Amino acid sequence: MTAVTANSDAPVLLDLPPLDAAHFARIEDKVAALMRTRSDVVAMQGEALLPLEACIRSAVRPGSTALNIITGPYGETFGGWLRSCGAEVVTISAPFTGAVEPQQVAEALRARPEIDFVSLVHAEAATGNTNPVAEIGAVVRERGALLMLDAVASVGAEPLLTDEWGVDLCVIGGQKALAGPAGVSVASVSARAWERIAANEQAPRRSYLSLLDWKERWIDGGRAALPHAPAQLEMLALEQAVDRIEAEGLDAAIARHRAAAAAIRAGVQVLGGPVPYVIRDEDAAPAATTLRAPASLDAREVVSAALSADGSVPVQAGGGALAKEMIRVNHYGRAADRGVVLASLAALAAGLRALGAAVDEEAAAGAAGRAWDEVIAAH
Repeated sequence: MTAVTANSDAPVLLDLPPLDAAHFARIEDKVAALMRTRSDVVAMQGEALLPLEACIRSAVRPGSTALNIITGPYGETFGGWLRSCGAEVVTISAPFTGAVEPQQVAEALRARPEIDFVSLVHAEAATGNTNPVAEIGAVVRERGALLMLDAVASVGAEPLLTDEWGVDLCVIGGQKALAGPAGVSVASVSARAWERIAANEQAPRRSYLSLLDWKERWIDGGRAALPHAPAQLEMLALEQAVDRIEAEGLDAAIARHRAAAAAIRAGVQVLGGPVPYVIRDEDAAPAATTLRAPASLDAREVVSAALSADGSVPVQAGGGALAKEMIRVNHYGRAADRGVVLASLAALAAGLRALGAAVDEEAAAGAAGRAWDEVIAAH
């Protein structure tokens, strides 16, 4: 293997030895253990939207009825895919300021007993909320529907118990809490889901979206021969990301993310100006905290001023229609760090001051530090 340097500081790996089937399978097994599943897992060579769409197009047949739970932009995306598969879509929309209630899901399933597929996002980094998957999973399993879960922003940042929660199709990516690559992602597929997919005549075949192709050519063959050349760098990076979480300890990684969220929320409460967008602490995602900008200020201006003060902090404006009112502080992966959290608050304080707002940076830093320490001590 040869390492060369681009732009004097960015190592680039060349001349890698081939990633063989046995090593590829070992990486899948490590990811399955992280997801707490004994189901088959498929590592797909692309960003997580690839297996998310593959799961829907594989398991949802024309004429069926699906329940789509929307608590952010990815839930909205799923609805479009479900309709394009020919399904009738029943929608539950929760305010982006909170989470969906399991009772809402139970009521929808009672009202439409023909629902056989439910799609849900665990944590929405874009809106900063997280959903009670354990309780929702119990309701869905009681009715016999399949549950698909987008856990891209939650894996490594909060508990993910795929089998225990009755999740049939679970998709993760490496680019958020795992601090790994975006170019490879993983879907776990339960036995019930494989049965549904096999019975769906419209399930993709001979396609990049085909889970059945992976099953027949890879899993059913004992994972002895890869069906195509693997994306070596991405797979090796994913393995290193999972190994790093294992070395730190999953509980410790989760505590670090929870501490970051608690610290940001505590800090802004006394900073002056922005307030948490997600109202209840228990509905707040550990991967990112969203803030509502002061009514007199545009969130984009606040973010621009904050980044002028410190361009290194993971602060951005909300997307789309939320851009004017929402500030997003990302604290996933290596950014779930006490120093990064305090620097983010300091940058926000500086940006708000530059725009004429009165802030108490010292009080914010003190509250954030105490909140961080309390969470870590509790774990």
